[in-house]
Amino acid sequence: MTTWLNMSLQDGASPIMEQFIFFHDHTLMIMLMIITTVLYMMTTLIWNKHTSRFMLEGQLIETTWTIAPAIILVFIAMPSLRLLYLMDEIHNPTMTLKAVGHQWYWSYEYSDFTKLEFDSYMIPQEENQTSTFRLLDTDNRIVLPMNSPIRLVVTAADVLHSWTIPSLGVKTDATPGRLNQTSFSINHPGILYGQCSKICGANHSFMPITIESVSANHFINWVSSLS
Repeated sequence: MTTWLNMSLQDGASPIMEQFIFFHDHTLMIMLMIITTVLYMMTTLIWNKHTSRFMLEGQLIETTWTIAPAIILVFIAMPSLRLLYLMDEIHNPTMTLKAVGHQWYWSYEYSDFTKLEFDSYMIPQEENQTSTFRLLDTDNRIVLPMNSPIRLVVTAADVLHSWTIPSLGVKTDATPGRLNQTSFSINHPGILYGQCSKICGANHSFMPITIESVSANHFINWVSSLS
């Protein structure tokens, strides 16, 4: 999660989020070069006193400032399209998690296991402990194995919601009567936090998402303890 005075993106907890961060830095450098060039040209035009009778006719410069933006857009579009295809592909997921948005809590179903489902509510402020985060911790955490491709199916029971985990690079709308699908894989063990990012009502900011990433053995023991 984000930390105090953090000016950049959260640390990536999935391969897709790491690629998002690389693409962000790549695009930012291109924008920085464009801004520097434009500022230099504007400063030069303001301060120079030279005049030229050929100012109104310059085919070379017109050709240059037409081709150069097209080349720059190619350098931005290619990694962007690559990321879009990586996000869309779902290769042999090891398990499926179904998330159902309600006003204002989440319900989860582990589709590969029998009767493994629960509701996840935000921990009330008066019950917060020193080890919990205000407005982010839930009474029932989603437990998932790390280094495993997870298929996520998202829907809603009442209004529009959005299942969002910033450190995973996952943001999927929960639409009533529709199943939206995405996938992710968690790189390391730990606790990941997210919230509903859709304005679904008065308490939309009070339906957080908490994922506990564990090893495969720990996950199997957790499933066995619930069955």
